[in-house]
Amino acid sequence: MNGTYIIIIAAVLALVVVGVILALVFARRNSSKQLQNQFGAEYEHTVQALGDEKKAQTELKERQKHIETLDIRPLSATERERYLADWAAVQSKFVDEPGPAIIAADRLIMEVMQTRAYPVSDFEQRAADLSVGYPALVSNYRAARAIALKNEQQLADTEELRQAMLCYHSLFDELIETEAVVA
Repeated sequence: MNGTYIIIIAAVLALVVVGVILALVFARRNSSKQLQNQFGAEYEHTVQALGDEKKAQTELKERQKHIETLDIRPLSATERERYLADWAAVQSKFVDEPGPAIIAADRLIMEVMQTRAYPVSDFEQRAADLSVGYPALVSNYRAARAIALKNEQQLADTEELRQAMLCYHSLFDELIETEAVVA
């Protein structure tokens, strides 16, 4: 083998190595963009909470895998109608008793989630699970929950309670509106 062939082989190998590295970089960027698009503000929240973008991406991917293992189901028509009636009662209670209505709204959200087969034992897990299917609403859920906790200490004012009710309502609407309501 002469020197020219060795140079050509080395150049081809170098190009292959550079190509593989570039492919990996572009694949990682594409994955990052997909997660940002899917999770929206929740992506940034997770990056901030974990302090590292790579850790946040891993966490969000794990959330997706976790949700895939659950048997989340739509509400039956009967369940949906019952929950709509329950929500109407919570809203009417808000006029005279906003504090207790917020507690009732929080409980109703958990009940709907539990009926649909979401795990509900821990708030952070509930929020993480909801972030996969409802990324635009999970920040509202966190805000409503923070106000609900403030309300338990009787520190929330009426405007905060109103905001919490609006946040709960938007999440409630999404949780009961499923693609296929089971009869």
